Amino acid sequence: MQDAGKLLLRVIVGALILLHGIAKMRHGLGDVEPAIARAGLPHAVGYLVYVGEVLGPLLMILGVFTRPAAAIVFINMLVALLLGHPHEIFEMTTHGGLLLETQWLMLSGAASVALLGAGRYALQKSGRFN
Repeated sequence: MQDAGKLLLRVIVGALILLHGIAKMRHGLGDVEPAIARAGLPHAVGYLVYVGEVLGPLLMILGVFTRPAAAIVFINMLVALLLGHPHEIFEMTTHGGLLLETQWLMLSGAASVALLGAGRYALQKSGRFN
């Protein structure tokens, strides 16, 4: 059942992040561009979001180079938290949850996939990167 759990985690986290990447491919970078500008980074850095929200999640879902792909998604989410929501990272809602709990779940899900690997149900069945 561990391999089924790894598959479920990979596919759910990958698909949820991929949906954000697809939206950015269809409608542009949106809030990413002002966050990059506020940080004083070159405009081109914003396009790395496509690596973290399209390529990384696709590789995770397929189970190919799963650990590096999940690490890329983790870094993407960490940067999104730090650049996009620097004053809200630990802010609580009136209902007692974190304001950014979805972002934290995606960050921790990607970290879990990077640590656990793909499991048996993957296109790339072995290797240290999977």
